[in-house]
Amino acid sequence: MKTPFPVIVTTAEMQAIEAAIFEAGLPVPALMEKVGQRLSDFLQKHFPRLKYSYVGVLAGPGHNGGDALVVARELWHRGYGVKVWQPFERLKPLTADHARYARFLSIPFMETVEALQGVDLIVDGLFGFGLERQLTGELAAAIDQINTWRQPRVSIDVPSGLHSDTGAILGTAIQADRTLCLGLWKRGLLVEEAQPWVGQGVLIPFDIPSAVIEAALATVSRRHCLDASCWQELPLSRSPITHKYQQGQLLLIGGSAQFGGSILLSTLAARCTGVGMLVVAVPQSLKSLVLSRVPDAIVVGCPETPRGAIARLPETLDLSKFSAIACGPGLTPEAVAVVETVLRTGQPLVLDADALNILATLSPWPLPSATILTPHYGEFRRLFPDLVTAGGDRLDQVTTAAARSNAIVLLKGARTAIASPSGDLWINPHSTPALARGGSGDVLTGLMGGLLAQQEALSATYCGVWWHAQAGLEAEREATSLGVYPEQLIAHLLPTLRRALTASV
Repeated sequence: MKTPFPVIVTTAEMQAIEAAIFEAGLPVPALMEKVGQRLSDFLQKHFPRLKYSYVGVLAGPGHNGGDALVVARELWHRGYGVKVWQPFERLKPLTADHARYARFLSIPFMETVEALQGVDLIVDGLFGFGLERQLTGELAAAIDQINTWRQPRVSIDVPSGLHSDTGAILGTAIQADRTLCLGLWKRGLLVEEAQPWVGQGVLIPFDIPSAVIEAALATVSRRHCLDASCWQELPLSRSPITHKYQQGQLLLIGGSAQFGGSILLSTLAARCTGVGMLVVAVPQSLKSLVLSRVPDAIVVGCPETPRGAIARLPETLDLSKFSAIACGPGLTPEAVAVVETVLRTGQPLVLDADALNILATLSPWPLPSATILTPHYGEFRRLFPDLVTAGGDRLDQVTTAAARSNAIVLLKGARTAIASPSGDLWINPHSTPALARGGSGDVLTGLMGGLLAQQEALSATYCGVWWHAQAGLEAEREATSLGVYPEQLIAHLLPTLRRALTASV
């Protein structure tokens, strides 16, 4: 992997990192001031005082509460109205100092949470990372009440009540619209099931020395969060004297009478990657449709089953000449012979949709070394049923699946996760539910297939995931609440890439 993505840490790892920088001489009060300033700057930028003139701050007993009190003080100095609710008597000494100074400034501390109901913004600093106990009683009731209010809620580091390792809800939790994660991404914020509480996750760095991070994580498999540095590997470089056969050759296989549009969506997406030669194998009855929409592709008509699936690939199709093969969109479970043929090629593969469902019925799996499996959770369950029944969250499951299959496993979802056979993990923290429509996955398959024909498998995977998600976010801004349909997504692929590259110049 060429791109240094931000790492994801467990509670124990983050505690070790913080202990190391404190031991090295950074004073705890200095870190709290730095964090508080950066949080305040973010809030002032994204929640301007003219619109969000009154802020309610929930301050806990520990250092998360101290961060919240620094924010309260800074917003007060910047002209915001501020109210603080601190439902605890015993405070850590540094937090108690900040509370005392806030009272000296005449920032009002409210006796009940109901006194915050009329504010314009809630800042949650009740509990940070490391909370283990269940929230009950009056505190839990207060959090449940806050969750019914209409104003936006912003949590500091971790929504209060959410387990920072597993993403589990400890009785109840703040349902944040945004979570401002401090320093390094916490694992629990990126678990699929935690997303209704996390909202939009934003990383607020505070300049942790890389040597400290490396030392703390030296003995564990690495977890990474995708970010805009993915754009550094796109578009793929071209020699000034290159030609089409040097820019990769991709074979896309799919389509059927029942699912005629899937392979077309994959083809249109693959074309956006600039792959030099694009060959599409479809049932003979779909050949004219695909050719009419993608005249620059070579479209190969294949023999069909009585129900319109590909029966087999033509013997004249030389699979060894392709840089990569992407197989599955619209294929149907009838095409067992096609998948078996593709697996024997040894070429880099992207397997999706019914290619995965067929793979689940085969034993053993003769996967080439550069294979990318792209299941959604239902397909993952069919591929790795014992991992699902054994428990653990999806991040554990996808990591184990990649090691077992010796393939890159891309588990699609609200927080798409990518695992490599070596045990490393990548998560995309930015996506949109607007992509929850049929065909979005077909676009991703074509995109990754085109990239895989031109670069190594891991880069093709994370670049494809990031590009796909960013185009979805761009398309969502022009769409309605009904979501983004696949052709809108495809139409935004190249403009999104162009804007990202222009912004980085």
